[in-house]
Amino acid sequence: MADRSHIVKSYEQELGQLRSMMAQMGGIVENQVALALSAIADRNEEAADAAARQDPEVDQLEREVESLAIRLLALRSPMAGDLREIVAALKITGDLERIGDYASSIARRSLRIRMPENQISLSGLRSMGRLVQENLRRSIDAITQQDSNRAMEVWHSDRAVDEYYTALFRELVTYMMEDARNIRACTELLFIAKNLERIGDHATNIAERVFYAVTGDNLPSLRPRGAPASALTVAETMQEPDVR
Repeated sequence: MADRSHIVKSYEQELGQLRSMMAQMGGIVENQVALALSAIADRNEEAADAAARQDPEVDQLEREVESLAIRLLALRSPMAGDLREIVAALKITGDLERIGDYASSIARRSLRIRMPENQISLSGLRSMGRLVQENLRRSIDAITQQDSNRAMEVWHSDRAVDEYYTALFRELVTYMMEDARNIRACTELLFIAKNLERIGDHATNIAERVFYAVTGDNLPSLRPRGAPASALTVAETMQEPDVR
Protein backbone atom coordinates (compact mmCIF):
# COMPACT_ATOMS: atom_id res chain seq x y z
CA MET A 1 0.00 0.00 0.00
CA ALA A 2 2.88 2.35 0.79
CA ASP A 3 4.34 1.93 -2.70
CA ARG A 4 0.92 2.52 -4.27
CA SER A 5 0.44 5.67 -2.19
CA HIS A 6 3.87 6.94 -3.23
CA ILE A 7 3.09 6.34 -6.92
CA VAL A 8 -0.22 8.20 -6.67
CA LYS A 9 1.42 11.09 -4.82
CA SER A 10 4.22 11.27 -7.38
CA TYR A 11 1.68 11.27 -10.23
CA GLU A 12 -0.30 14.09 -8.63
CA GLN A 13 2.91 16.06 -8.12
CA GLU A 14 3.85 15.67 -11.78
CA LEU A 15 0.34 16.68 -12.89
CA GLY A 16 0.58 19.71 -10.62
CA GLN A 17 3.97 20.55 -12.11
CA LEU A 18 2.46 20.37 -15.61
CA ARG A 19 -0.31 22.78 -14.60
CA SER A 20 2.20 25.13 -12.99
CA MET A 21 4.38 25.20 -16.11
CA MET A 22 1.33 25.88 -18.29
CA ALA A 23 0.36 28.79 -16.04
CA GLN A 24 3.91 30.15 -16.17
CA MET A 25 4.01 29.91 -19.96
CA GLY A 26 0.62 31.59 -20.21
CA GLY A 27 1.73 34.41 -17.94
CA ILE A 28 4.83 35.12 -20.03
CA VAL A 29 2.87 35.12 -23.28
CA GLU A 30 0.21 37.39 -21.78
CA ASN A 31 2.98 39.80 -20.78
CA GLN A 32 4.47 39.65 -24.29
CA VAL A 33 1.15 40.72 -25.77
CA ALA A 34 0.82 43.56 -23.25
CA LEU A 35 4.33 44.75 -24.10
CA ALA A 36 3.66 44.54 -27.83
CA LEU A 37 0.50 46.64 -27.47
CA SER A 38 2.40 49.18 -25.39
CA ALA A 39 5.07 49.31 -28.10
CA ILE A 40 2.42 50.34 -30.64
CA ALA A 41 0.25 52.62 -28.55
CA ASP A 42 3.05 54.43 -26.70
CA ARG A 43 5.85 54.12 -29.27
CA ASN A 44 7.72 52.30 -26.50
CA GLU A 45 10.95 50.82 -27.86
CA GLU A 46 11.89 49.26 -24.52
CA ALA A 47 8.58 47.38 -24.45
CA ALA A 48 9.15 46.15 -28.01
CA ASP A 49 12.61 44.85 -27.11
CA ALA A 50 11.32 43.21 -23.92
CA ALA A 51 8.56 41.38 -25.81
CA ALA A 52 11.04 39.91 -28.27
CA ARG A 53 13.52 38.93 -25.53
CA GLN A 54 10.95 36.67 -23.87
CA ASP A 55 10.65 34.39 -26.91
CA PRO A 56 13.45 31.96 -25.89
CA GLU A 57 11.88 31.48 -22.45
CA VAL A 58 8.53 30.60 -24.03
CA ASP A 59 10.21 28.16 -26.42
CA GLN A 60 12.06 26.48 -23.55
CA LEU A 61 8.88 26.09 -21.51
CA GLU A 62 7.10 24.61 -24.53
CA ARG A 63 9.79 21.93 -24.76
CA GLU A 64 9.63 21.22 -21.03
CA VAL A 65 5.83 20.92 -21.02
CA GLU A 66 5.91 18.59 -24.02
CA SER A 67 8.57 16.43 -22.38
CA LEU A 68 6.64 16.15 -19.12
CA ALA A 69 3.32 15.50 -20.88
CA ILE A 70 4.85 12.70 -22.97
CA ARG A 71 6.40 11.22 -19.82
CA LEU A 72 3.00 11.25 -18.07
CA LEU A 73 1.32 9.60 -21.05
CA ALA A 74 4.02 6.95 -21.39
CA LEU A 75 4.57 6.05 -17.75
CA ARG A 76 1.38 6.93 -15.86
CA SER A 77 -1.37 5.72 -18.22
CA PRO A 78 -3.75 8.55 -17.27
CA MET A 79 -7.49 8.03 -17.65
CA ALA A 80 -10.56 10.13 -18.46
CA GLY A 81 -10.21 13.77 -17.39
CA ASP A 82 -6.48 13.53 -16.66
CA LEU A 83 -5.85 12.04 -20.09
CA ARG A 84 -7.81 14.82 -21.80
CA GLU A 85 -5.98 17.47 -19.77
CA ILE A 86 -2.53 16.13 -20.66
CA VAL A 87 -3.32 15.77 -24.36
CA ALA A 88 -4.81 19.30 -24.33
CA ALA A 89 -1.62 20.61 -22.72
CA LEU A 90 0.42 19.30 -25.66
CA LYS A 91 -1.78 21.28 -28.06
CA ILE A 92 -2.17 24.40 -25.90
CA THR A 93 1.58 24.89 -25.63
CA GLY A 94 1.69 25.14 -29.42
CA ASP A 95 -1.01 27.83 -29.33
CA LEU A 96 0.81 29.75 -26.61
CA GLU A 97 4.11 29.54 -28.49
CA ARG A 98 2.47 30.92 -31.63
CA ILE A 99 0.88 33.75 -29.65
CA GLY A 100 4.34 34.64 -28.35
CA ASP A 101 5.67 34.64 -31.91
CA TYR A 102 2.91 36.96 -33.09
CA ALA A 103 3.45 39.29 -30.13
CA SER A 104 7.16 39.49 -30.99
CA SER A 105 6.31 40.20 -34.62
CA ILE A 106 3.96 43.01 -33.58
CA ALA A 107 6.64 44.47 -31.33
CA ARG A 108 9.26 44.42 -34.09
CA ARG A 109 6.90 45.94 -36.63
CA SER A 110 6.00 48.74 -34.22
CA LEU A 111 9.62 49.90 -34.36
CA ARG A 112 9.48 50.19 -38.16
CA ILE A 113 6.37 52.35 -38.36
CA ARG A 114 6.87 56.00 -39.22
CA MET A 115 3.48 57.53 -38.58
CA PRO A 116 2.42 60.55 -40.66
CA GLU A 117 1.72 63.21 -38.06
CA ASN A 118 -1.95 63.51 -37.00
CA GLN A 119 -3.22 61.57 -40.03
CA ILE A 120 -3.79 58.04 -38.72
CA SER A 121 -5.85 57.23 -35.65
CA LEU A 122 -4.81 54.20 -33.60
CA SER A 123 -8.00 54.10 -31.53
CA GLY A 124 -9.43 51.14 -33.46
CA LEU A 125 -6.20 49.18 -33.10
CA ARG A 126 -6.09 49.93 -29.38
CA SER A 127 -9.68 48.73 -28.94
CA MET A 128 -9.00 45.53 -30.86
CA GLY A 129 -5.83 44.99 -28.82
CA ARG A 130 -7.71 45.37 -25.54
CA LEU A 131 -10.32 42.79 -26.59
CA VAL A 132 -7.68 40.31 -27.78
CA GLN A 133 -5.73 40.84 -24.55
CA GLU A 134 -8.89 40.23 -22.49
CA ASN A 135 -9.71 37.06 -24.41
CA LEU A 136 -6.17 35.80 -23.92
CA ARG A 137 -6.36 36.53 -20.19
CA ARG A 138 -9.65 34.64 -19.91
CA SER A 139 -8.30 31.69 -21.89
CA ILE A 140 -5.29 31.47 -19.56
CA ASP A 141 -7.62 31.70 -16.55
CA ALA A 142 -9.59 28.84 -18.07
CA ILE A 143 -6.38 26.78 -18.23
CA THR A 144 -5.31 27.44 -14.65
CA GLN A 145 -8.80 27.09 -13.17
CA GLN A 146 -10.00 24.33 -15.53
CA ASP A 147 -13.05 26.54 -16.08
CA SER A 148 -15.32 25.58 -18.97
CA ASN A 149 -17.49 28.68 -18.48
CA ARG A 150 -14.49 30.96 -19.01
CA ALA A 151 -13.65 28.94 -22.09
CA MET A 152 -17.17 29.50 -23.44
CA GLU A 153 -16.84 33.27 -22.89
CA VAL A 154 -13.72 33.35 -25.05
CA TRP A 155 -15.34 31.20 -27.74
CA HIS A 156 -18.32 33.55 -28.01
CA SER A 157 -16.03 36.61 -28.17
CA ASP A 158 -14.31 35.38 -31.33
CA ARG A 159 -16.92 37.13 -33.46
CA ALA A 160 -16.18 40.51 -31.87
CA VAL A 161 -12.47 40.14 -32.69
CA ASP A 162 -13.32 39.40 -36.33
CA GLU A 163 -15.60 42.42 -36.49
CA TYR A 164 -12.91 44.70 -35.06
CA TYR A 165 -10.45 43.41 -37.63
CA THR A 166 -12.85 43.96 -40.53
CA ALA A 167 -13.61 47.53 -39.40
CA LEU A 168 -9.93 48.27 -38.88
CA PHE A 169 -9.03 46.86 -42.29
CA ARG A 170 -11.54 49.16 -43.97
CA GLU A 171 -10.33 52.15 -41.96
CA LEU A 172 -6.68 51.58 -42.89
CA VAL A 173 -7.48 51.06 -46.57
CA THR A 174 -9.38 54.37 -46.50
CA TYR A 175 -6.32 56.12 -45.07
CA MET A 176 -4.20 54.69 -47.89
CA MET A 177 -6.67 55.78 -50.55
CA GLU A 178 -6.84 59.30 -49.14
CA ASP A 179 -3.10 59.91 -49.08
CA ALA A 180 -0.33 57.78 -50.63
CA ARG A 181 2.03 58.92 -47.87
CA ASN A 182 0.01 56.72 -45.49
CA ILE A 183 0.62 53.49 -47.43
CA ARG A 184 3.82 52.37 -45.72
CA ALA A 185 2.57 52.94 -42.17
CA CYS A 186 -0.87 51.49 -42.91
CA THR A 187 0.65 48.36 -44.47
CA GLU A 188 2.60 47.72 -41.27
CA LEU A 189 -0.57 48.36 -39.24
CA LEU A 190 -2.46 45.85 -41.41
CA PHE A 191 0.16 43.21 -40.56
CA ILE A 192 -0.19 44.10 -36.88
CA ALA A 193 -3.98 43.92 -37.01
CA LYS A 194 -3.80 40.52 -38.74
CA ASN A 195 -1.40 39.25 -36.09
CA LEU A 196 -3.79 40.44 -33.38
CA GLU A 197 -6.61 38.56 -35.09
CA ARG A 198 -4.45 35.42 -35.16
CA ILE A 199 -3.66 35.82 -31.47
CA GLY A 200 -7.42 35.95 -30.92
CA ASP A 201 -7.84 32.76 -32.98
CA HIS A 202 -5.22 30.96 -30.88
CA ALA A 203 -6.90 32.17 -27.67
CA THR A 204 -10.12 30.61 -29.01
CA ASN A 205 -8.21 27.40 -29.84
CA ILE A 206 -7.08 27.28 -26.20
CA ALA A 207 -10.64 27.83 -25.00
CA GLU A 208 -11.91 24.96 -27.15
CA ARG A 209 -9.19 22.63 -25.86
CA VAL A 210 -9.88 23.55 -22.23
CA PHE A 211 -13.62 23.06 -22.72
CA TYR A 212 -13.02 19.57 -24.09
CA ALA A 213 -10.50 18.68 -21.38
CA VAL A 214 -12.92 19.71 -18.63
CA THR A 215 -16.23 18.46 -20.01
CA GLY A 216 -15.33 15.73 -22.51
CA ASP A 217 -17.50 17.53 -25.08
CA ASN A 218 -16.43 19.46 -28.17
CA LEU A 219 -17.66 22.95 -28.89
CA PRO A 220 -19.31 23.34 -32.33
CA SER A 221 -16.74 23.18 -35.12
CA LEU A 222 -18.22 26.31 -36.72
CA ARG A 223 -17.16 29.27 -34.60
CA PRO A 224 -19.16 32.49 -34.29
CA ARG A 225 -17.82 34.72 -37.06
CA GLY A 226 -18.03 38.41 -37.83
CA ALA A 227 -18.48 39.79 -41.31
CA PRO A 228 -15.34 39.14 -43.40
CA ALA A 229 -13.36 41.93 -45.01
CA SER A 230 -14.67 42.62 -48.50
CA ALA A 231 -11.33 41.90 -50.15
CA LEU A 232 -8.13 39.98 -49.50
CA THR A 233 -6.01 42.05 -47.15
CA VAL A 234 -2.55 43.33 -48.01
CA ALA A 235 -1.25 41.44 -44.99
CA GLU A 236 -2.61 38.12 -46.31
CA THR A 237 -0.91 38.51 -49.69
CA MET A 238 2.58 39.10 -48.36
CA GLN A 239 5.13 36.90 -46.63
CA GLU A 240 5.73 37.38 -42.90
CA PRO A 241 9.34 36.24 -42.45
CA ASP A 242 9.73 37.75 -38.99
CA VAL A 243 6.94 35.86 -37.20
CA ARG A 244 9.32 33.06 -36.36
